[in-house]
Amino acid sequence: MNAIDLAPSVSTIEANSTFLFTSPHQSIRAFGVAERICMSACGAAHSDSFLQAEVQDAIGRARQAGQTNPIVAGAIPFDIRQPCSLFVPMSYTRFARESLMLEPRRADQAPIVLGMRSLPDKDGFKDAVTRAIASFRAGKMSKAVLSRILEIELAQPIDVATILSALVKQNPSGYHFKAPLADGSILLGASPELLIRKDGASIHSNPLAGSTKRRQDPDEDRLASRSLLQSNKDNFEHRLVVEDIQEALEPVCKALTAPAEPALMNTPTMWHLSTLITGELVNRQTSALQLACRLHPTPAVCGSPTAESRSLICDLEPFDRGVFSGAVGWCDSEGNGEWAVAIRCGTVRENTIRLFAGAGIVEASDPESEWAETEAKLGTMLRAFGIETGERPPCQ
Repeated sequence: MNAIDLAPSVSTIEANSTFLFTSPHQSIRAFGVAERICMSACGAAHSDSFLQAEVQDAIGRARQAGQTNPIVAGAIPFDIRQPCSLFVPMSYTRFARESLMLEPRRADQAPIVLGMRSLPDKDGFKDAVTRAIASFRAGKMSKAVLSRILEIELAQPIDVATILSALVKQNPSGYHFKAPLADGSILLGASPELLIRKDGASIHSNPLAGSTKRRQDPDEDRLASRSLLQSNKDNFEHRLVVEDIQEALEPVCKALTAPAEPALMNTPTMWHLSTLITGELVNRQTSALQLACRLHPTPAVCGSPTAESRSLICDLEPFDRGVFSGAVGWCDSEGNGEWAVAIRCGTVRENTIRLFAGAGIVEASDPESEWAETEAKLGTMLRAFGIETGERPPCQ
């Protein structure tokens, strides 16, 4: 049976949960794996797709086993042709996120870094940005999101609970998550970006695109935020994302609204252009998982047009993203749920960390500035691990 936590517990983060997802709306902590679902999400915007049928069958078996409102949870990869890392848990609880706002656990000492490298390195990333800009000028596409992975080896095993606690403390308004992956690693993160939330017939999406790093000086920080809000380059990038999401949602909505201009959203490390899109579904039976598959990947993590930008990413990025810039979240048997974009995240396995950061590239992009943006975005996870940016050894 499922339960709802009525009181905060000091052991909330430290409890040995299999999956955790927090949001301002509703938070989920799940335990055990009743059934894994590792199918491709191709075509999964439709209720009769292979993935959706498999999910419904697994949820039905969980209900027969005694769960009143089973959920499916986990991660969808960036490339929807690859298998998802979804599962139906043995049990789960819904809880108030305020119960996580505790003094973070602290490691006894700063981690000892044995090795660190960026894929690609700075020169390789800047070259990829230059090549992408050349493609835009040739008229092939208008935006592509290029990313990098920072691989870190520590001298000691990673305490997942400590990292989660640090992420909650440093960015309490984010979407925090812990999700098991098929290869045995764990996805951890604190994403600022809501892909989709569905509650009854009501839906919300909050795309972010167009960013600049925070400044320590308050006056400089305010100037940076105003410059972002007035930036033609960033507003163009943002508009591509909003228009794409609206176009994807319009066929399934009888009402859909979004502000004409973006607003500012901030995290401890970044300013973002943000637009809150709200709507009402034609069919309230359409599930949050279907909607996530309908939207993913948005131009905020891929580009525009989608097929062309995804092809360019495959050509320019020297790694497989896996679940990075995919979607992470949950959906219950009534179709309600929430999915965040898997950014400001990393995977951990024993003493190995892989962190991810990307930047939206348009024709007006500057390669040096885009590298600096990825550096700033990596700061969220690096600080959670106790690895200060200024103390990092040079990337190989």
